Amino acid sequence: LASDRHSRATRARLEHLADGYEQQQAIVSELTKALRPNDLGTPLAAHLALKTRLPPGQGVTSYHANLHRDWCWGDDENRMSCEMVESALSGIPSGPLLVLGAGGARLAYDLSVGSFNADVVALDLNPLMMLVAHRLAAGESVEQVEFPLAPIDGEHSAVRRSLSAPRPSPRMQCVLADALRPPFAAGSFAAVVTPWLVDVIDEDLAVLAARINRLLAPGGRWVIFGSLAFDHPDPVRRYAKEEVLDSIAAAGFDAVRDHEQVIPYMCSPASRHGRRERVVVIGATKVSEVDAPARHLALPDWLIQGTRPVPVLESFQLQAMTTRIYAFIMSMIDGKRTLRDMARLMEAQKLMPRREAEEAIRGFLIKMYDEAQRPPPH
Repeated sequence: LASDRHSRATRARLEHLADGYEQQQAIVSELTKALRPNDLGTPLAAHLALKTRLPPGQGVTSYHANLHRDWCWGDDENRMSCEMVESALSGIPSGPLLVLGAGGARLAYDLSVGSFNADVVALDLNPLMMLVAHRLAAGESVEQVEFPLAPIDGEHSAVRRSLSAPRPSPRMQCVLADALRPPFAAGSFAAVVTPWLVDVIDEDLAVLAARINRLLAPGGRWVIFGSLAFDHPDPVRRYAKEEVLDSIAAAGFDAVRDHEQVIPYMCSPASRHGRRERVVVIGATKVSEVDAPARHLALPDWLIQGTRPVPVLESFQLQAMTTRIYAFIMSMIDGKRTLRDMARLMEAQKLMPRREAEEAIRGFLIKMYDEAQRPPPH
């Protein structure tokens, strides 16, 4: 905005967007102030020892659009999702339900006010999601600013909305915790629902299935809901639906049933982006106990305690060499040397032959240049 090169429309959009960011920052700050004590008396290492943290690449605003979908404009998607999950829960024993990875928690809410006449626990690791859902279930309204992925015009680059539930739900409770370390005793639930979860977490499906088995009472039901879009570096773990069904059956579940349906997905009225998603719902009944898996560790002990030697991992050694080369390249940038000058210096230092060095330097600087052109995350 400090530049005078922008058109009137561009300036108006940027001013609107900046105002939206300021509003959302103030809203989130107010919502989360209870989580930020003035005096943190416990050492940070003690908190890290809990080994619970957001997955890499996620932050408090991850999946923020889900709040608006859940509590403002996503009625068709919410209704169809709940109907699919309710059908998979048919015939479950009486008892509380757990929604693991509840996100904005609309599914948990809809189940709590539905026909099951059961208490529902919504669990998620994101504090913003749980704080908002807790207030909405209590009958309050919450202001939030939506930043659509592809706004239909400049005025819709930031849209302030009032979120609310149709009515209070005293039967829904929100728990801020890690889905891989749920703080519940074994056999606590008549059903566990994992919406849009099994294909996005780091833990392998076979291990997760054993954790779900532990949480369920005998005869309890595990309901998986979502698109089953496994995207893992190891192709073995890019499971197809039939492999998912096999893993569930091997983890003490029987009567595994699945159903697929195309539903609308994240179709914000303020965005040009929206799609139809082919989702699957899987219902599986617990018929036997399985061995409890080891407690999930988000970080190894040598990182937490600081009293054990840092292991000489192969990836660390490779990164150390790469970092030294990158540091040397950056030290050669003085506004005077060319790529070929830098390659000759690399060869003189016996780091690599000149021809290879020139291509390596060019590739590194292209990456640095491209990253410099990207807008900062917000």
